[in-house]
Amino acid sequence: MSYLRFEKAVMTNLEESLRRELLRTNRSGAYSASTLVDCNTRKYHGLLVVPVPELDDENHVLLSSLDCTVIQHGAEFNLGLHKYQGNNFSPKGHKYIREFDASLVPTTTYRVGGVILKRETIFQAYEDRILIRYTLEDAHSATTLRFRPFLAFRSVRQFTHENMVASREYQEIDGGIKTCMYQGYPDLYMQFSKKNAFVFQPDWYRGIEYPKEQERGYASNEDLYVPGYFEMSIKKGESIVFAASTSQTKTRELKKLFDEEISLRVPRDNFYHCLVTAAHQFHNREADDTRYLLAGYPWFKCRARDTFIALPGLTLAIDEQDYFELVMQTAEKGLREFMAGEPLTVKIYEMEQPDVPLWAIWAIQQYAKHAGRDKAFEMYGGLVKDIVEYIEEGGHPNLRLDDNGLLYSNGRDHAVTWMNSTANGRPVVPRSGYIVEFNALWYNALKFCASMANDQGDQEAAEHLEALAGKTKASFVDTFVNEYGYLLDYVDGTMMDWSVRPNQIFAVALDYSPLSQQQMKSVVDICTRELLTPKGLRSLSPKSGGYNPMYVGPQTQRDYAYHQGTAWPWLGGFYMEACLKLYKRTRLSFVERQMVGYEDEIDYHAIGTISELFDGNPPFHGRGAMSFAMNVAEILRTMKLLEKYSYQK
Repeated sequence: MSYLRFEKAVMTNLEESLRRELLRTNRSGAYSASTLVDCNTRKYHGLLVVPVPELDDENHVLLSSLDCTVIQHGAEFNLGLHKYQGNNFSPKGHKYIREFDASLVPTTTYRVGGVILKRETIFQAYEDRILIRYTLEDAHSATTLRFRPFLAFRSVRQFTHENMVASREYQEIDGGIKTCMYQGYPDLYMQFSKKNAFVFQPDWYRGIEYPKEQERGYASNEDLYVPGYFEMSIKKGESIVFAASTSQTKTRELKKLFDEEISLRVPRDNFYHCLVTAAHQFHNREADDTRYLLAGYPWFKCRARDTFIALPGLTLAIDEQDYFELVMQTAEKGLREFMAGEPLTVKIYEMEQPDVPLWAIWAIQQYAKHAGRDKAFEMYGGLVKDIVEYIEEGGHPNLRLDDNGLLYSNGRDHAVTWMNSTANGRPVVPRSGYIVEFNALWYNALKFCASMANDQGDQEAAEHLEALAGKTKASFVDTFVNEYGYLLDYVDGTMMDWSVRPNQIFAVALDYSPLSQQQMKSVVDICTRELLTPKGLRSLSPKSGGYNPMYVGPQTQRDYAYHQGTAWPWLGGFYMEACLKLYKRTRLSFVERQMVGYEDEIDYHAIGTISELFDGNPPFHGRGAMSFAMNVAEILRTMKLLEKYSYQK
């Protein structure tokens, strides 16, 4: 039985099928996304969504959807599905779905009377091109297929409405047409592998509604332009391939191209393979051949902190060291430009955040464990040394090394940590001063850098770093450890945040901890009692003031809940690492059970991947972005750690 297979009962029940999303990507930032029944429920959904750098830094929906109609004996059966205002669904093509299978490529099987039509969809790996193969598996009489393309030509953050500016012009090309609704956009090429007739019948389909936007408190409806329809006959056993792209292709090669793309895919036949496929979806190669990791889909760009946290899990944990090095090559360039006070020439956002260089060292530390310390020093020893010196010498505009060995950062007016939600221009969680994970990362960085210096025979540097680490360790314990056995979240002068938050877990999980064995166990215990859920660690304990675990409602309401009790799988990865570090093999079965909580999500929200965050209370619904890099990465890294500890005696 297929791992990601859904029966007719699920597909025809819109309450079940509409909440399950499907994501397909290339390696250049373009994607295709919708629900399992191809009914778009977000403004970010679309059959072909591509970056248009000539316009802005956003993705743009060119082709929203493609409705297929089966025609026999003059009777028409439309397989499409759209939601219109007033909770009206039309044309209700989902009722013809017999099954859906996404184990290799997303495949929908429709049955209309004696007609069985299979639809397979794939995104070409390095082109902005979506490919759909229609195969007529059974039919007892002459069959015709009709296709209506729904065009948007808009940013993913906007809507389109009927207007007189949109161009209706089109040009016939090999196997189809090319068209462009607005100046500045690329042409959209729609082609079929089989000769067809295009009938120009321009119309606007008005009042299409996106319920996910309604839930999020946004505007939620738009009009889509349909220029006409393509029509062709199809015989039993015949396959027809449709391509939508920003460039023209040779139609006689479409069938071969589809087969070639399928041959590159890894079957998603288990949890691990699903995560590996999801990991590859975050890859992004720019025109200048620089490599990045996108922070998530559908709205995230490449962010510095996310890159360094996700990088080991998305590459080293699946034995893809080469891609680690490619991404790090781009990221190192950005880091060095920032540290030199130069304009960034790489497309990485938020490089100015004060903990970014600390996470960079952590990522290199993971590389050292995978590739060996000598290789790590050869590749990144200079960068690690330069980062530590940069911080120690006060180079960062918002990261000060005090005489007590701790790092101070001002986060009162602008969010400086991963807990970065804002409301009315102010941080919802204004973490400022001595921030617990910043200083845990700093101590870890000093010890790692000292060990590298020692390996290379630089005794003077090693002694200096060890002395500074000793000072940091003593101050860390004095500043953050409280009488209740957990760590304060941040300390700023007389201001101490006593909230029980997950950021303390880093002081245990990192390779070098400033805490004693008993202190580490106490931190893990309180995280287990108050923060652990089946979907990772809560961002705030239910016993702390301001607990708000449900990430629902309009933007402001969600901003206040974002880091006030919601659960995050990537934090769970560090928690599991801390457990294995302290208790070794005795916690293997416990960690394996936690993995079950994540595997349950693989076929429930965005199938084959992990959502951005989860409600902190049962039933722990997935929320936010449909796929989040740090979550996928840390689950993969946890699986690698499980493998490591399973073989230890």
